[in-house]
Amino acid sequence: MIQARSRLHHWYAENKRDLPWRSEPSPYRIWLSEIILQQTRVAQGMDYYLRFVDAFPTVFDLANAEEDSILKLWQGLGYYNRARNLHAAAKQVVTEHSGSFPDDYDGLLSLKGVGPYTAAAIASIAYHLPHAVVDGNVIRVLARVHGIEAPVDQGLTLKEIQNLANAFLSRAHPGDHNQAVMELGALVCTPRTPNCVACPLRAECKAHKLDLIDSIPIKSKKIKRRSRFFHYIIATEAGKTAIQQRGEKDIWAGLYQFPLIETTTDETLTDELIIAHLNLNKINVVRVNAVAKHVLSHQDIYTRFYHTELQLEQLADCKLVTLEELHTFALPRLIDRYLENKSLSEGKKRH
Repeated sequence: MIQARSRLHHWYAENKRDLPWRSEPSPYRIWLSEIILQQTRVAQGMDYYLRFVDAFPTVFDLANAEEDSILKLWQGLGYYNRARNLHAAAKQVVTEHSGSFPDDYDGLLSLKGVGPYTAAAIASIAYHLPHAVVDGNVIRVLARVHGIEAPVDQGLTLKEIQNLANAFLSRAHPGDHNQAVMELGALVCTPRTPNCVACPLRAECKAHKLDLIDSIPIKSKKIKRRSRFFHYIIATEAGKTAIQQRGEKDIWAGLYQFPLIETTTDETLTDELIIAHLNLNKINVVRVNAVAKHVLSHQDIYTRFYHTELQLEQLADCKLVTLEELHTFALPRLIDRYLENKSLSEGKKRH
């Protein structure tokens, strides 16, 4: 165990990536990076981290920001509850802790959106406290090293892995150790085609010895996917368009969108159906553009955009904004991509 830990630390010192939160490991920046990188690769999250640090250099700046501005910066990163929890936790730190992050595990765990993994990461990296992190990378590394063939998405197995992580942890350098295990999973012990030749734990790895690398870790739960069909109604009049804010009980909560009709089947809506759904007097759909399937973690979104001739005053519960203002609102990434490729006056003739 001691030799394996030593080899891992040496490997990390030689191979760790130069990441901005490592050079400035304040509790605020570590917390910010950990929340952004949940369910997100470093390559994707890096620009978001830099934009957030630039816009909100301190937790006070983040706490005092408008939610819409935070959602706009978060746009495209997905899992928008993370952004709302980020804002709520910043307010907690300011109001309950005078702007200083809690310096113990339980205190960190009390912050909105901070779970056991994030609390352990901040506690170990910022405060050098001996708490072992267990994320997807750590699970994969330890499951392979110890040859765990039980499903890692089950409670008993996760508890076993947490115990193994605790036993493997360096008490002297917990922050560097945790980052080393995570870095090993990200760079070497990858889900597919891991680079076992370069692995500092190869001598201890049971999966490598038993040729089980491709089958470990094992998951028992299959994600049930759901197909949804979104029809966005785009209307422009006198340089303005209508948007509405999504509710709190669904994906993209709090973001803005064009008036939406959701159906259970993949079909192009007629003028009559749109009138009935939106309680309109009159509409003329002049173009319909279908876009490629938008894939989320548990859902597949199929979308059509309807360019219409319509008096905006007919649309209830909508905000009327200029076309220039539209881009200042936080929009779902699929709408933002559509607007990048199409102007509101473009499109194919209806068919």
